[in-house]
Amino acid sequence: MNSVLPAPNVSAAKSRVVVFGSFYRGFCVLSELLSDDITEKLTVVGVATDDSSKRFVSPDKRVWQYPHVKAEEEMVSNLARKFDIEIYNGNVKTPEFYDIFENRWKPDLCIMATFGQKINSRLFEAPHLGFYNLHPCIDDGWPSHYVGGNPFQMLLNDEKIYSKIAMHRVNDGFDTGEFIAYSDKVFFPAHASVIDCHKITSPTAGRLAVHEIEKIIDRANCSNCGNTADS
Repeated sequence: MNSVLPAPNVSAAKSRVVVFGSFYRGFCVLSELLSDDITEKLTVVGVATDDSSKRFVSPDKRVWQYPHVKAEEEMVSNLARKFDIEIYNGNVKTPEFYDIFENRWKPDLCIMATFGQKINSRLFEAPHLGFYNLHPCIDDGWPSHYVGGNPFQMLLNDEKIYSKIAMHRVNDGFDTGEFIAYSDKVFFPAHASVIDCHKITSPTAGRLAVHEIEKIIDRANCSNCGNTADS
């Protein structure tokens, strides 16, 4: 059964943000978006997260294939519940989710961070401030060579000793949308596992997301102020 909580009342003056995320990266992004400073500018109105028992999140190809505990599957949902944020863990390409997304959440901006479903154009074209993803890679140009659902394993297979996180727009491809920004390098300890890589890079991903989202919102607000002044 899909887990849905009632949507909160939010101020129209704040940008409405939806997080599509799970595991440590999703948790750190949501944590940063709930910090005191940024909540003056935005409200998280919804969270879509993985149900690792469902085939539509491809658990055998993503982080869920590796040993982990139940609490790691639920950390994003549990944090969202503490702030009375609506949660959805079903298939996002269904009439049920489209209704929630378009009529209740109505996001101005979406950010994705470890999410097991491909986003279609009905979703990524809806938020007027954009729909973005956070993807591990190295600074070898964009789009990265390390695309798809398990980039850390690819990086480790190539004996890379660090990762950056790229923030990019979501489009119809796999990790090919417009590049927005890189994080700083995060180095891997010797013998790091895929789970280790997720854990140590996630705080950096969270900081990158909130920094870039704040810039996007500020630019939009400045543009709106200019349009008001000219009218």
